[in-house]
Amino acid sequence: MRRSLPLFCFLILALSQIWADSPAFDLTGPKIDVHVKRGDVTLPISQAPNLLPGDRLWIHPDFPQSQSERYVLVVAFLRGATNPPPPDWFTHVETWTRQARNEGVFVTVPQEAQQALVFLVPETGGDFSTLRKAVHDRPGAFVRAGQDLQAASWDRMRLDAYLNEVRVTSQTDPRTLKERAEAAARSLGIKLDQQCFDKPTDQQAPCLTQHTDGMVLDDANAQSLVSQLASGTAGDLMNQLSYSSVGGGGQFSPYIGAIVDTAKILASLHTAHFQYIPALALPTKDTLNLRLNLPPSFRDPKSVVVIALPPVGPSKAPPLHPSNPLESSCVQKPGLVLPAEGAPLVFATDLAHDLALHIETKQGPVDEPIVADAAKGGLVPQKPLPVLPSGELTGVIRGKWGFDDWEGPRFELLSAGPQKWAVAADDQSALIVGRDDTLHVKGNSTLCVKKVELRKPSGGDPVALKWKAARPDLLEVGVPLKDATPQTLLLDIHQYGVEKPDTLDLDAYAEAASLEHFTFSAGDREAILKGTRLDEVAKATLNQITWLPAGLTRVQDFDQLTLNTEGSTLDLDPGKSYTAKVLLRDGRQLKVPVTVNPPRPQVTLLNKGTQDNAQQTPSVRMGSPDDVPLSSRLVFFLKSVVPETFPRNQNVEVAAADGSFHTVLSLADGSLMLEDSKTALGTVEPLARFGSSAFGPLRARAVSSNGIAGDWMPLGTLVRIPGFKELRCAHGANKPCTLTGTNLFLAASISATEDFSNATEIPPDFTGGQLMVPHPASGGVLYLKLRDDPQTVQTLTLPVTVVSPANLPGGQTSAAIQTQPASAPATPPADAAPAAKPEQQ
Repeated sequence: MRRSLPLFCFLILALSQIWADSPAFDLTGPKIDVHVKRGDVTLPISQAPNLLPGDRLWIHPDFPQSQSERYVLVVAFLRGATNPPPPDWFTHVETWTRQARNEGVFVTVPQEAQQALVFLVPETGGDFSTLRKAVHDRPGAFVRAGQDLQAASWDRMRLDAYLNEVRVTSQTDPRTLKERAEAAARSLGIKLDQQCFDKPTDQQAPCLTQHTDGMVLDDANAQSLVSQLASGTAGDLMNQLSYSSVGGGGQFSPYIGAIVDTAKILASLHTAHFQYIPALALPTKDTLNLRLNLPPSFRDPKSVVVIALPPVGPSKAPPLHPSNPLESSCVQKPGLVLPAEGAPLVFATDLAHDLALHIETKQGPVDEPIVADAAKGGLVPQKPLPVLPSGELTGVIRGKWGFDDWEGPRFELLSAGPQKWAVAADDQSALIVGRDDTLHVKGNSTLCVKKVELRKPSGGDPVALKWKAARPDLLEVGVPLKDATPQTLLLDIHQYGVEKPDTLDLDAYAEAASLEHFTFSAGDREAILKGTRLDEVAKATLNQITWLPAGLTRVQDFDQLTLNTEGSTLDLDPGKSYTAKVLLRDGRQLKVPVTVNPPRPQVTLLNKGTQDNAQQTPSVRMGSPDDVPLSSRLVFFLKSVVPETFPRNQNVEVAAADGSFHTVLSLADGSLMLEDSKTALGTVEPLARFGSSAFGPLRARAVSSNGIAGDWMPLGTLVRIPGFKELRCAHGANKPCTLTGTNLFLAASISATEDFSNATEIPPDFTGGQLMVPHPASGGVLYLKLRDDPQTVQTLTLPVTVVSPANLPGGQTSAAIQTQPASAPATPPADAAPAAKPEQQ
C-alpha cells in the first residue's frame, strides 16, 4: 500500500492536469447502434431510460469499412458489486465479421441483472477471457464505473443542449441570447454566469460557453452524480483530490466521477496488455455516439473502451412540474409555451417521447402533440391548438417515459372569449386632453389580450396603444391625448382567437376642475367651494343635500364658487369629516373634503322704523319706509333663530353695504335692549354713529362672542336731507318761489307736481343757500328727490311766505311780506313771473 499510494496519487494528479489542460470527452469514438425490444414494442436506445430483465437488445457496431484495427465487442451484464456475473452473461462479438457488420447481434437481459456494459476490446490473444476475468474479479469497480458513466452521459447531453442553444442563438438572433440562454439553463439545470451579459454582445456567447466543466448542476431525479467512492484509504484520498485545488477545486461537473473510477480501474486492473478508458454514450435515435476523454492506445497496454448502457430496473418518472403552478396560459396565443422545470432529461434527451397535451372539454377530449423546448423554457405545441370552448380549462401532459405510460404536469389554461371590461373607479375621469394619461381597465383576464387600439367613432385609422398586464385582471394602458379634443373615444381590446374586439367607450375631457375645499356652517344654506376651473361645476351633494352654483368670483390665483341649497344643514356635525361629491357639467364626478363650521348666529328682522327729534317738526315726509333720514333715530326688532335665545354677549353690527362705515350695537352700551329672551331692540342714531357723510344701503347682522358673523339683513337706505328753512312766494299761481336752506345740493330735483313734469334740477355742485322753485300747487307742498335715493319721491311741506314783487329776486317788488299758514293756499300776484331756474347766491 505504501508503494502504490504515491503512484496512485501521481495518476490522479496526472489525470487532473490532463483534464484541466484539455476539454473533457472531446474525442469522437466509434458508433454503436442499439434497439431495445420489450414485448411487442421496440424503441431506439435514445428513448430507453432503463432496461428490464427479458428485454431483447439489438446491438450493431457501426465501424467504417476502412477500420484497420479489429475490435471485439463484449456485452456484459452485472448483478451487483459483491456478486460476480456468471460466464454466460458475457457475449462475444467479432465486429469485423460479415454477420456482425450486416445484422448485428441480439442479446437478452438476464434475470437478476442490474447493470449492462459494452466493451470495445482490441483483438489480441485471450482478449475475451482476460476481460471476463477482470470483470468477474472486480465487479464493484465496473458497477461504479457504469453508474457514473451513464449519469455522466446524461449530464453531458444536458450540457451539449445548452451549449448548442447558445451558439445557434448568438449567430441567428443575438438580441434574444439572454432570454433564451436563461430559459435553457433553467430547463436543463445549468449554472449560468450572469456576468457574461455585462460584456459586449459579441463576447457574451464565448463567455457563456467557458468553464463548461462546472456548469452542470445536480439532477435530483438521476442517480447521485458525485457519490461516495469505494471505502478505504485510497477512495477517501481520491475524493479529497477531486475537490482540492490541485484536482480542480470543485470546478468540474459531477461526471468527473467517471474519470475517478477509471483511474481506479487503471490502478488496480492494469495489465501488460490492457488499460481501461471511459466513453460517454450520447444517443441520437438508435445510435450511441461515443465521446472519449483519453486517446486510445493500439500498442500494449492497449485501450479497452468502457460504455455504459441504461441501468437495469424499474424506471423513475421525471418530476416535471409547472414553473408557476398558479399561472395560467392562453391557449390561442401564438408561440404558446407551457413553462416547466424540474426534469432536465426531458429537455436534453428523447427519453420522454410521444408527448401530447390532453384537454377535457364539453365537446370531448382534445389531444395535441407537444415537445419539450429548453430554449423556450417549457413545453411547446407542435401546431396551433384547435378552437376550444371559452373559459378556464386544464391541460395535462401525457406520453411515454421509455416504455412506460407517463402522465406529467397539469397546466391551467384559458380559452379566450368576449368579456366585459370597465375602467377602474379611480380612472373614471382620468383622460384629460392635452396630455398623455395612463388608464387602468379591469376585466376577467388579461392573458389573451393581443393588442389595444384607440379610435374615433367618426372613423379613421385606429391608433395602437402601449399596454401591459399590471395584474391578471387589470390592463395598464397608455393613452396619448396631447393633440386631442374633448370627445368620446372607443377603446378596442383584441384577444387571441376572438374575431371581434371588446369595445369600451372612453370620455376624453378638458382639464378638470381642481377642488380644494368645500366650507359652510351648520345650518347655512350657502357654501363656499374653492379651487380652479369652478365654472365647470354643475352641482355638489353631501348627505342627500344638493347645492347649486349661485355665483363665481376670482380671488387671487383660485376660484371661489358660492353654492346655495334648499335643504337643511342643521343636522351636520361640525366635528366630523365629510366628503362631498361634485358633478361637473361634462358628467365627471369629483370628490372634495368638507369643513362644517359651528352654526353661525341667525336672527330675523321683525320690524323697523325711524324716530324724529321731538323738538323739531320734520319738513320732509319720506316716500319709502326703507329710507332712513341721517338725522333720525333708527330702531328695529330682531328675533334670535340660532341659537333659540338671544345671547347676552352677542352683538349686532350695522354697516353700509359697501363697508364704508359701520358700528356695533351691544347690550353693554345700551344700543341693544332685550325685550324678552328671544327678541332684542336695536337703536342707532346714524348721524352720531356714522357722521354727516354716511349714506346708501344699510344692513345689519348678528355677531357671536367668538367673532362668528351671521347673514346680513337689509335695514333700508340711509339718506341725507337738506336743511330747508323758508318758502317765499309772490301772489300769483304762476309766480316762482324762493326756497332757502342749507346743503341744498343734497336734493336732486324739486317739483310742484308728483310726476316732476316741470321740475327744478339742482346741480351736484350747487353751493347756494336759496333756490327758485315752482310755485306749490297748494298748501306749500313740493315734491322732492334726494341725491342719496333719486328713485324715491319725497314730500316737502313748508309754510308759504307771501311777499310783494319788489322783495322777490329778479324784479319782485318790495311789498310787505305777508306770511300765510301752510294750510292756506298762497295767492301770488297776478303779474307774478314764471318760475326761474335755481340761482346761486
